Amino acid sequence: MLLKTFGWSFAITAIGLALAGVLWGWQGLAIVGILSILEISLSFDNAVINAGILRKMNAFWQKIFLTVGILIAVFGMRLVFPVIIVAVTAKMSPIEAVDLAINDKNQYEHLVTAAHPAIAAFGGIFLLMIFLDFIFEERDIRWLGWLEKPLAKLGKLDTFSIVVALIGLLIAATTVATDVAHGGGDKSATVLLSGVAGLLTYLIVGGISGYFEDKLEEEEDEDEDDEAGAAEGEGDEGAKAATNAQLNGSGGRGSSGASVVGLAGKAAFFLFLYLEVIDASFSFDGVIGAFAITNDIFEMALGLGIGAMYIRSLTVFLVRRGTLDDYVYLEHGAHYAIGALAVILLVTIKYEINEVITGLVGVVLIAASYWSSVRRNRKEAAAGEDAEAKTEVTSGV
Repeated sequence: MLLKTFGWSFAITAIGLALAGVLWGWQGLAIVGILSILEISLSFDNAVINAGILRKMNAFWQKIFLTVGILIAVFGMRLVFPVIIVAVTAKMSPIEAVDLAINDKNQYEHLVTAAHPAIAAFGGIFLLMIFLDFIFEERDIRWLGWLEKPLAKLGKLDTFSIVVALIGLLIAATTVATDVAHGGGDKSATVLLSGVAGLLTYLIVGGISGYFEDKLEEEEDEDEDDEAGAAEGEGDEGAKAATNAQLNGSGGRGSSGASVVGLAGKAAFFLFLYLEVIDASFSFDGVIGAFAITNDIFEMALGLGIGAMYIRSLTVFLVRRGTLDDYVYLEHGAHYAIGALAVILLVTIKYEINEVITGLVGVVLIAASYWSSVRRNRKEAAAGEDAEAKTEVTSGV
């Protein structure tokens, strides 16, 4: 199973590193390898979040995530996105931006860095909303109960997470954005506009995917009720006929069954879009941080792309192994890591924070949630054994 899930990642790594060695020599090979490790360390929490969403999809959409999704991740976010940012901020055509990236790498790096406040505000607010909607939601399983229980009560207030995100954006715009380092000047307006755009993107994409998910659940509940009614009114044979009609798409139930399939496709499609936007937000810090290692966009795209491939394979691995069900606090740790990354992105509008620190924060939080999950499983197993032993003793008596 491991080879099946990570096979493409291993193959892409071998081909990518060989290509880097041929094109750029040993130095280029080392740079691509370092960038791959950087991307994996920065985006491990992304894999956990993605797995929580991807497990709602069928095998077909999981394959789409690994194929079409990786093309968007590598060529879209790691190669095309920085070029578009330069073209928009420098008011030049994309062709001129590509020419600049190839022939004047230092100027290209300068322009991408200058666009960092807008990128950080967009990605920071988008990720902050993911964290806030998770932490303000009432849930049966809590990792840090002393914190999550009172926050869940606050979350009962409508749009509370939006209010908190906007307050965070205002604080960022009136503090770190007022005097951006490296001669950036006052970027308050840019940060406000980009942050609102990030918030709107989250609300639109997340809202649409949530709508179709809810509709799908309603349709499935209606189908179950109809089947139960058919079984009661017509007996077992009637129930079988109704089920066959649904499966074959024939009879009076055929149109209902088709709508369920179509709705599932829509729900999966918008969840896929939601996943891609999440990946985009996670990739911002990786792309900016990569300039500390190289300003060659092709080395950058190849190195970060290899890392992104492993994150996607890890996502599918977590889904197929049912890891999130076995280690119930992993999603909590990943969301806390997202919250930390969102704050870090907003802080980096003015202050530089080493990528090692960013990566370590996420790794430490996920490792802590994993260990807490292991301890919880051991306690439940021990409690189950004690209960079983007591039952045997009682039966013997």
